[in-house]
Amino acid sequence: MNKIWLIARREFLSRVQKKTFLLTTILLPLFIFACYGLIIYFTVKNSDTFKIGVVDNAKVFGGKIETKEEIQFLFLNNLSPEQLKEKVNQKELDGFVWVPQQFDMAKGDTITLVSGKTVGIIKREGIQKKINAALEEQRLLSSMHLSKAQLDSLQRGNEVKFSTLEGKEENDAKAGISFAVGYASGFLIYIILFIYGTMVMRGVMEEKMNRIAEVIISSVKPFQLMMGKITGIGAVGLVQFIIWIALTIFLRVILPAIIPGMGETTQAMQPGTAQAMEAAKSSGVMDSFLHGLGDINVGLILGCFIFYFLGGYLLYSALFAAVGSAVNEDPQDAQSLLLPITMPIIFGIVIMTKAVNEPTSGLAVFGSLFPLTSPIVMMARIPFGVPNTVPYWQLILSMLLLIGGFVLTTWFSAKVYRTGILMYGKKPSWKELWKWAFRQ
Repeated sequence: MNKIWLIARREFLSRVQKKTFLLTTILLPLFIFACYGLIIYFTVKNSDTFKIGVVDNAKVFGGKIETKEEIQFLFLNNLSPEQLKEKVNQKELDGFVWVPQQFDMAKGDTITLVSGKTVGIIKREGIQKKINAALEEQRLLSSMHLSKAQLDSLQRGNEVKFSTLEGKEENDAKAGISFAVGYASGFLIYIILFIYGTMVMRGVMEEKMNRIAEVIISSVKPFQLMMGKITGIGAVGLVQFIIWIALTIFLRVILPAIIPGMGETTQAMQPGTAQAMEAAKSSGVMDSFLHGLGDINVGLILGCFIFYFLGGYLLYSALFAAVGSAVNEDPQDAQSLLLPITMPIIFGIVIMTKAVNEPTSGLAVFGSLFPLTSPIVMMARIPFGVPNTVPYWQLILSMLLLIGGFVLTTWFSAKVYRTGILMYGKKPSWKELWKWAFRQ
């Protein structure tokens, strides 16, 4: 055990003390947050509102078109198209709509927007939707002889709530957060298995090609060497994630203070104004988000994430180490041997996309129990609730099977590693690896 610890310590320190570790661990998250902050900054500071002047001679809009932040409709009276063009040239307007008196809404006459600059596809769709919605509303009001309040009451939808058999309400915010957390957790473990598994394989290959392994094997057993490398590199990954989590929390706190507008708007707003209504709506969304976040068990999710991170890493890194010990100088040999190892990881991410939408489906349950896919799929299901969505017996069985899978793959990889680490000049195959595993 002491020799495993010494090898793990060497692997850990040799990677942590490199400049690349500091760059990828600290500067990469800072760079991502800097890009994120700049995007939000320019979004908040963006005052490019597309102003459209409307001269409604036929009174087809009823004097109102719903306005959103980036598109503003201004109703003007007694202006000719030439006067409107002049306003566009003077940058008072970005475009205008001039509706003649003979315009017939029932015949589907065309409405033309004259613009002084090119209008993007997304803004085009937004303008079309607002104009068509205003025309549709006026057609309904004129044909059904209803008031605006009566039409609004007819168009008002009814809220549909979801609850469990126990009477606990399942709100949309919780479902959305569970989807996001589950997808992010599963995808993160998917990336971990590839990155750190490949790191283990390359570390074994380098020592074998440099003949360092021959010297080390004279002092330690092959199994101790393999477990030391796996443990040391796994500790590097764990330290990276702890640093990333700490940086994320730190930057999430100080970023709103550095970039004004990211936090809640503190400008004075008069009740009844459009800004106040938007603020109230945003406050309601935030309250719903916080309520949904409170409904998920963050402690359980973090604990399970660490377990499945370590379990999945140990299971797959043992297989990657076996492949690294078997191949020689040709990297194509490693690619041919990696296919049976990487396919279950890919299947795991495919099943995960099904699990985040239907966490109780048979495919999701199977994927969360099968050891080769459970680290990815189970982490996608846990945020939806334990024991409501994931019963305790499934969670416990999944953990036990993952531990058993790790023991089995470690035994297999140790057998292959024992022979492969000293084997040179022979192109390996999976048939050959099986012979090494069961050789007495």
